[in-house]
Amino acid sequence: MPSLSRQSSAPSLPDTPGDGPPGPLSGPSNTTWRRQRLLNIGSTERNATIDENTVLRPSSAHSTTYGTIPDPPKSQRSKLNARRGFSVPGISIPRGLSLSTPQTPVDESPGHSPFSSRSRFGSQRPISAYDKTLVGAGHNASRVPDDSEAAVKTNGIRVWYSSFTSIDWLHDSIKDSVRQARLRKRKSRRGKLRRLFDRSIGWLVVSIVGFLTAVIAFMIVRSEQLLFDLKSGFCTDGWFRARRFCCRIVDESAFKIPSFLSSQSFEEESCPSWITWAEVFGGDESSVAVEWVSYAAIAILMATISSLLTIHLTASTSFITRKESGVLSETFAESQETIEAKTAVHESKRRVLFYAAGSGIPEVKTILSGFVIHGYLGGRTLFTKAVGLTLSVAAGLSLGKEGPFVHIASCIGNIVSRFFSKYESNEGKRREILSAACAAGVAVAFGAPIGGVLFSLEEVSYFFPAKTMWRSFFCAMVAAVTLKFLDPFGSGKLVLFQVTYDKDWHAYELIPFLFLGVLGGVFGAYFSKLNHRWSLHVRNGTWLKSHPVVEVLLVTLVSAIFGFLNPYTRMGGTELVYNLFAECRPGSGNTHSGLCVIDPSSQALPIIRSIFVALVVKASLTLVTFGIKLPAGIFIPTLGVGACAGRIVGILVQWWQYANPTNPVFASCQGDLNCVIPGLYAMVGAAAALSGVTRTTVSLAVIMFELTDTLTYAVPVMLSVLVAKTVADALEPKGIYDLVIELAQLPYLDAKHDYVWGNHEINDVTARDAYVIRIDNSNTVKSLRDQLLSLINSGNGDSGFPILRADEEGPRMVGYIGANELEHALSIVADEADESVSFHATKPYTHGGLMASSISSLAETGSVMNYDSFDFSPYMDKAPLTVSSNSPLEVVHQFFTKLGARYVVVTDADGCYEGVIDKKHWLEFLNELEEHSS
Repeated sequence: MPSLSRQSSAPSLPDTPGDGPPGPLSGPSNTTWRRQRLLNIGSTERNATIDENTVLRPSSAHSTTYGTIPDPPKSQRSKLNARRGFSVPGISIPRGLSLSTPQTPVDESPGHSPFSSRSRFGSQRPISAYDKTLVGAGHNASRVPDDSEAAVKTNGIRVWYSSFTSIDWLHDSIKDSVRQARLRKRKSRRGKLRRLFDRSIGWLVVSIVGFLTAVIAFMIVRSEQLLFDLKSGFCTDGWFRARRFCCRIVDESAFKIPSFLSSQSFEEESCPSWITWAEVFGGDESSVAVEWVSYAAIAILMATISSLLTIHLTASTSFITRKESGVLSETFAESQETIEAKTAVHESKRRVLFYAAGSGIPEVKTILSGFVIHGYLGGRTLFTKAVGLTLSVAAGLSLGKEGPFVHIASCIGNIVSRFFSKYESNEGKRREILSAACAAGVAVAFGAPIGGVLFSLEEVSYFFPAKTMWRSFFCAMVAAVTLKFLDPFGSGKLVLFQVTYDKDWHAYELIPFLFLGVLGGVFGAYFSKLNHRWSLHVRNGTWLKSHPVVEVLLVTLVSAIFGFLNPYTRMGGTELVYNLFAECRPGSGNTHSGLCVIDPSSQALPIIRSIFVALVVKASLTLVTFGIKLPAGIFIPTLGVGACAGRIVGILVQWWQYANPTNPVFASCQGDLNCVIPGLYAMVGAAAALSGVTRTTVSLAVIMFELTDTLTYAVPVMLSVLVAKTVADALEPKGIYDLVIELAQLPYLDAKHDYVWGNHEINDVTARDAYVIRIDNSNTVKSLRDQLLSLINSGNGDSGFPILRADEEGPRMVGYIGANELEHALSIVADEADESVSFHATKPYTHGGLMASSISSLAETGSVMNYDSFDFSPYMDKAPLTVSSNSPLEVVHQFFTKLGARYVVVTDADGCYEGVIDKKHWLEFLNELEEHSS
C-alpha cells in the first residue's frame, strides 16, 4: 500500500470494496482491515497478510464479561483510604468478539440493526465516522463554505462507539446543536422546507415505531393464545383458532341463573367444538394421564425451542460488528494455533450474554443511560425475542410477556431510527426514540398509554426532556390505537384482564388495603433477595451454568407437574389475573373459573384453599423461572401472586360481612350482601406485589387506573403502592431490576441514589497512573500504536489518553483523545511507522470549515484538498471537563449523572494535570463505597 505523505490528498486505498476506508477521515469498512493495518506498523515480522480464514479472538489474558464492572476478589480490592495512589483492579472490558473474515461482518448495535450494513440496494455500505459532514453528497469537497455556512466551532471528531463502552452525551448534544445551527443558516424556501422536515422526522419515527410495536404485539398475543391452548386440545372448526375464538363468547347479560355453576360444566356446555387430547388418544375425556402427558410434552417442546433459539441466535459471541476495536491485545500478532490454545484454557471462565433472554428491561435501562451493547437492539434479537417469547409463555411457564414488550419495542425503535441519519449518527438523539419506544411497549402490554409514558420516565429512561415526553406520549397513543383496531383478544379490549367496577369502596376497607400493601412489600423484598441468591449461587454457581437448556427443561417439567394441582395453577398467567380481577355479577352464569362466592359459609374455604395453593406454586415457580435462558417477564407472575393474596383477603372480608351484616363496621353497606368486591382486593394486592418487586410507584398506579377504566379506586391503589414500596425499601434497598443489573455487572449509574461520601476526597479515586500522551516527546505512529496496545491490555479500552505539554509549574492539559479515535487515525497512516504525529490545541476543528468536508465527501470526490494526515488534532477533545482536586466528590458525581460525562480530568489549584477519573472507575469507586457503608 502506498505511503501517506504529510501533505496529501486522499491516500491510495485498497481497490477491493469494503477493505479500506473511502477517505482519510472516514471509517474503515471492517475490523479486520484496521487490525491488519495496525499489525503491520513498524515490524517486518508482522507484515504477513492475515489469511482470510483466520479467526481472531480476544486475548485470554482478560476474561470476557458481560459488563464493565467485574467483581474482583476481596484481596484485590482497592482501599478507599489509599489516597493519591488509588488504583482500580483490572476491570476487563470485552474488546472484541470472534471475528471471521470470509463474510463481511454485520453491524448490529444499540443502535444498529443487521440491515444497517447494507444499503437498500443490497450493496455493502461503508461505515463512516459518526460525525457527518455538512457538505452534502455530490458537492465539491474542496470548496470554501460561503457566509451561510460559516464555521461553527465544535469539539473534535468522534468515530463509532465500540461495544461495552459509554457514549459521550456532551459531544452528541453539541453535534446536534451544530446540525440545527447549520439548518437555521439556510434562509431560502428550500432551507425552510428542510427545517420543517427535520422537525417532523422525530414524529414520523415514533409513529412508525408505535404502529409496528402494536402489530408485532398483536401477532405475539394471537400466536401465544393458540399455542397455549394447543397443550390441552384443538378446535375442530379450525386448528389455527385459540379456544376463546373457537368457543362462542358468553354474554353474561343473557344468563340469569341463580344456581352456582362450576366453571368446568359451564365451559363444556358452551364449547362443543373444542376437542381435548384425551378425547383424541384415549377416548376417555377424564383421562388425566393422557392430558398430562400431552400437556407436558408440548410444553417441554415449546420451551426447548425457545431456549435453543435464544442460545444459538443471540449469544453475544455471535454478534460481529465493524465498530469494534481492531486492537485486541499483544497476542493478536501471534499465530492462530497459539491464540486458539490460549483461548481454550480460559473458555470456561468467559461469560456469554444471551441477548433475548429475560425481560430486557435492565439492559434497556443501561443502554438508555449511555452504554453501548452492539446487537442487543438489532433485528436478530427482535426476531428471537418475539418468537421465543411466544413459545415460552405458551409453554405455561410462570412468566409474562408484558415486560419483554419493552425490549421488543426498543428493538423496533432502534431499527427504524437507523434509516434516518439524524438518529443514526447521534447516539444521544437515538436514545430519545428508544425512550418513546419503551412507552409504546408498556402501552401495548397493559393498554395503558399514559402509564407507559410515566413508566418510561420513572423506571427506564435516563434523559427525558419535555420534547421526549411529548413524543413518547404520541408513540404510546399510536400503539394503543393501532392495537385497539387489531383487537387481539376479540373482546374490543386492549388487554385480557381489563375490567370495570361499578361500585365504590368504603372507609373500613382501608385497613385491609393497608394490610395488602404490607404483604406486597414483604413479598417483593424477599422475592428479589431470593431470586438474586438463586441466580448467584445455584444458576451461576453450579453445573446449571454450563447447561442452560437442561435448566429450562427441568423448570418446564416441574411447572407441568405442579400445573395440574388445580385449575388456577394450570391456567395461563394473564387468564388467572383476569379471573381474579373479575367482578362477580349477580345472576350471571359466568363464575370466572369458580371464583365467584355466592354462599361464603359453604364455598369460601375450598376456594381460599385452592387460591392459596396457586399463590404458593406461582410464587415458587416464578422464583426459579425468572432468569432462565429464554425470553421471560416478571410483570404477570407478580400480578398473579399479588392478585391471589388480594382475592383471599377480599373473600375473607366478604365472608365477614356476609356473616355480620348488622355490624357497625359495615353500616355503609346498608345491608347489601354484595357490598364487598373481592376483585377490587385482587387488583390492590396485585399492584402492591408489583410495586414491591419493581419499586415503581406513580406509573404503576396510573397503569392500574387505566386497566380498571376508572379513578374511583385511586386512593386504595395509591395507598397499597406507597406502603409496599416503603416496606420493600426497608427490607431490601434494591428492586429486581437493580439486582439484575448488579448480577450482570452492568455499568449503570443510578442518578436517583444518594451516597454518603464521608471523609473521602477526589484524590481517593483519581487515576494518577493513567496512560498519557506528551506532545513535547517524540510521538510516532509506532509509539502511539504501542501506547494504544498497552491501554487496551490494561482493560481500559473504554477510556483514552490525556494529552499534556510540559510547563514550569507542571504538566498542562492540551486535550483528550479516545482510544477508538486514536485507533482509527493510526489505521489511516499505518504505512509510515516512523512518521511524527502532531497535536495542536490552538487549531480548532470547525463544522463548515475545510475539515468538515473530510468525513464523507472526500470519498466521493477524490478530494484535491491538502491537509496534514499526521495531525491528529481533529480527533482531540480540546475542552475536556476538568475539576479541581479541592472539589467535593458530589461535584464529580453530578458531572457523571447530570452531564453524562465519560471522563473528568483532575487538576490541582494551579491548573496543572493530576489525573483522570473515567466513568468505569467512578462506578467501581461507588460500589466499594456502598460495600463499606453497608
